[in-house]
Amino acid sequence: MKRLLGLLILLTAVVGTAFYLNPPIQENLRSLGEFYLKNSYFGDYSAKSPEVVTSILWDYRGIDTLFETAVFFLAIIGSLTIFRMETKGKKTGETKNSLPLPVSVVTKFIATLILAISASIALHGQLTPGGGFQGGAALAVAPLLIIAAYSKYALENNGLDKTKAIILRSIGLLGIAIVAMIPLLLGGYIMQNQPIFSAEALGVPLGGSLVYYNIFEFLAVGAGFTAVFLLLAIPKEEFKEKGGACE
Repeated sequence: MKRLLGLLILLTAVVGTAFYLNPPIQENLRSLGEFYLKNSYFGDYSAKSPEVVTSILWDYRGIDTLFETAVFFLAIIGSLTIFRMETKGKKTGETKNSLPLPVSVVTKFIATLILAISASIALHGQLTPGGGFQGGAALAVAPLLIIAAYSKYALENNGLDKTKAIILRSIGLLGIAIVAMIPLLLGGYIMQNQPIFSAEALGVPLGGSLVYYNIFEFLAVGAGFTAVFLLLAIPKEEFKEKGGACE
């Protein structure tokens, strides 16, 4: 194990040194790349977002992203279906507290930081690298950390169970669908960004519809992963007692 860790550190150092001494330089800009750079923020019908990647994902190829999001959530539905259980009475579990006090305190502190940072990643996705999916994936780390430190009952006893996670996920999906359909009601086309949605608010660029897509996907991804984590954390005895589908 120590040899493997040493090899990984050495490899990382070699690669980092190579890039530092001779970084790759892009001398020629392709016409397609130039088009996206010029039209992600400038132009009457651009995405009005300085973050080109988010502009491409939710504007230039928004329909593709919409279907990719649908595929991801079909996978979530599949996971929930595999772990479906017949309810035979609610069982209240006990929160384990076998970790030392400093570890418990640090866990709470880190989980709070994760919530704040993940929200920032999602809300600033139209300005800086990030977005709804990245923020949602980071958000899901917080409940996963709590499950590892305390057990899934720590979440359920505080009001976040599988059912509520699925409801939040559904709200996120519904929000994405509504934002995509709003332009049709205003004489535009599906998922149209400009000039349907406001480009900025209080001097802050919103990227038109991009900020709304990021918010709702942030909610849907974070809640979807959390629902799956709660199911995976079910104790074996409880799973069998409730009639799990995968006995």
